[in-house]
Amino acid sequence: MGVFDKCYNFNRPDDMKSRGVYPYFREIQDSEGPVVTMEGRPVIMAGSNNYLGLTTHPHVKEAAIKAIEKYGTSCSGSRFLTGTIDLHNEMEHRIAKFMGKEAALLFSTGFQAGQGVIAPLMARGEYILSDRDNHASIVAGNMLASSININVVRYKHNDLEDIERRLKAIPLEENKIIATDGVFSTFGTVAHLDKITELAKQYNAQILVDDAHAFGVIGQGGRGTAYKFGVQDDVDLVVCTFSKTLASIGGFVVGEERVINYLKHKSPALIFSASPTPASVASAIAALDVLEQEPERVEKLAWNANYIRQGLRKSGFNVMDGETAIVPIIIGDDEKCFSIWRMLYDEGIFVNAFVSPATPPGMAMLRTSYMATHNEEHLAKIVTVFEKLGKKLGLLDEVNRAH
Repeated sequence: MGVFDKCYNFNRPDDMKSRGVYPYFREIQDSEGPVVTMEGRPVIMAGSNNYLGLTTHPHVKEAAIKAIEKYGTSCSGSRFLTGTIDLHNEMEHRIAKFMGKEAALLFSTGFQAGQGVIAPLMARGEYILSDRDNHASIVAGNMLASSININVVRYKHNDLEDIERRLKAIPLEENKIIATDGVFSTFGTVAHLDKITELAKQYNAQILVDDAHAFGVIGQGGRGTAYKFGVQDDVDLVVCTFSKTLASIGGFVVGEERVINYLKHKSPALIFSASPTPASVASAIAALDVLEQEPERVEKLAWNANYIRQGLRKSGFNVMDGETAIVPIIIGDDEKCFSIWRMLYDEGIFVNAFVSPATPPGMAMLRTSYMATHNEEHLAKIVTVFEKLGKKLGLLDEVNRAH
C-alpha cells in the first residue's frame, strides 16, 4: 500500500466531470462583479464573497495600480524583518480605529489570521472552547494548540447550554478562551455573542471572534457581530480577512495593544510568512475608504439578501432563516443538488453546491451569497429561474409536503 494509492483511487470528481455536474474550480474569464464571464458567456454571480461589490470599484483598482507603481509587486520578506512598508502600518492604524480597538496586526491571508492567533496566546494546560462549526482556520489553530498540550474543547454549534456546561467543568481559575465565528460560513447563522459574552464574564474566559463573513455585512456601519449586539467592548479579539468585504487578500486581528504586540513577536504564521503585497494592502485600504464613506452599501446588501430569502421561500423552497449575505437553500439529496446546480448554471446563474461532508448527510444545499451591487433585475431572474427549476425537479412539492 503506497502513500499515493488513496490519490489514485479518488475518482468521485472524475465521475462528476464525466456527467457534466462538477461545480468546482470553474474558470471566470472576466469581472468579479454581479455578472461574470464563464465559458464565454455572461453569468449572474450568486456565489461570491465580494459582499459590497468592491473588487471592481474604480477607487480600489486605482489604489492597487498606484501601489505597484510605487513599491513593485512584493515586499520580499516577512513583516518581522524586511517586509513592512508604510501601507501596512497605515492599514493597521485604520482598521484598529474603525473597529474601536487599540491595535491591529496584518497577516498575509485570512486563514493565517485565524490559524495564527489562538495557539501562540495559549500555554500548556490552558483551554480553548471552540464551536464545532468554526472555520477551518480556527480548527487548524486548535490542532496546533492540541499538539503542544493545550486543551481544546469543542461545543455544540451555537449552543449556549453546552457552552455553559463545558465552562462549568473547567476550574474558574484556569485560563480559557472561547473561539467562535461571528457569522458561520456554511449556513450563515450568527453567533449568540450577547449571551456568549455574559458567559465569558461569569466563567472567567476571553473571547475571540472570526468575523470573516460579518465584517461589512452586519453591525454598526458593517463593523461585525460584536457591534450588532453592542458588546464590542466585551470581545477581546476579532480576526478577519481582506478577501470578502475588503476586496483583496490578507487578514487582520484587532485587540489590546499589549496582546497585539505579543502576537507580533510570537506568531509563527506572521513571522515566517512573506508580508501582504503592496497592491493587496492598498486595495484593502481603498475598500475601507468606500465602506466608511458609503455605509448605505451595507443596507443595500441586506436588502438584496432578504429579497432572495423571501422570494425563494414564497416559491416553496426550504430556505434557512438568516440576516446575512448568505442564503442557503436546502436540497437534501446530493445528486439532486448537483443536478439543479448544473441547470442553474446553464440558465446563466452561478451558485455553490455544498454536499456531505461539508453538510450533514441529507442536508445538501445550494449556498448562495449576494453583493450590494446586484440590482433588482439580477435578483428577480434568480428567483424566477429557481422557481422554474424547482418545479421541474419536484423540489417545491417535496418541500411543501414536508412543511
